Amino acid sequence: MVKNSKSNVSFLNGVNFASGGAGVFNGTDQSFWKSIHMTKQVEYYSQMYEQLTHQIGASKLQKHISESIFFVVIGNNDIFDYFNSIDLQTNNTQQQYVKSMVSSLKLQLQKLYKNSARKFEIAGVAAIGCCPALRLKNKTECFSEANLLSVQYNKQLQSMLKKWQLENKNLTYSYFDTYTAIQDLIQNPTSHGFVDVKAACCGIGELNAQFPCLPSANICSNRQDHIFWDSVHPTEATTRIIVDRLYNGPSQYTSPVNMKELLHVSNAKSLFPFNFFILLSLMVTCYQIKAK
Repeated sequence: MVKNSKSNVSFLNGVNFASGGAGVFNGTDQSFWKSIHMTKQVEYYSQMYEQLTHQIGASKLQKHISESIFFVVIGNNDIFDYFNSIDLQTNNTQQQYVKSMVSSLKLQLQKLYKNSARKFEIAGVAAIGCCPALRLKNKTECFSEANLLSVQYNKQLQSMLKKWQLENKNLTYSYFDTYTAIQDLIQNPTSHGFVDVKAACCGIGELNAQFPCLPSANICSNRQDHIFWDSVHPTEATTRIIVDRLYNGPSQYTSPVNMKELLHVSNAKSLFPFNFFILLSLMVTCYQIKAK
């Protein structure tokens, strides 16, 4: 972040605070990748907000930010961590872990709201147990225990969002059901052009999921017919379908509105004809989305 610089005004066109591998919890992924956790990402946003307030004024900034989209995609890595950590499983029941995830997320969302965020696109976690990495725990079939935890989290997340909206004035959001969207592809692959729903396109070992996608790894002949690129991430073909459903709906994937409808919810007149995207830790690849 550049302090006291007019170049910061360009941030009004959009900023990405995401950090690959990050989670809701500060400790998620810290042992290996050292990603920037969500608390720090929100802190960086707060610093930027303060700097822009000094540069263009509080009133103008508040109007612009209130029309911006805050894109929050986080939580998948926390669930991965739970099933990869004996300590987490010993010290937390699944119910306790999910409850803590949701309360921690709400705390960070409220910090964004305090600094003028009013429009949120929030994604639930995916069917984690069907990723190649976790299929290895169940003889190549979906690891149901992880999927059950994902379902628990998504239910509590949706409940929290409904209450949170009632607690805060002019707050609007779109929730995307990543779990259902991914499961639809896995259960009906041929109708979407997929052939392999289990193995990663790139990797080493069983399901190409025992070792990472490195230069020496195996690569499938047609990445378009695979749902997963590596042991935990979807292919571009998968992501395009997911993003289309996130943006356009329909209602079985998005609630209470889809992202296209969220873009047209007006709180104030914005300074610039752009939408402000903040991405807080990703599992799926994100494409630029323009309102039509």
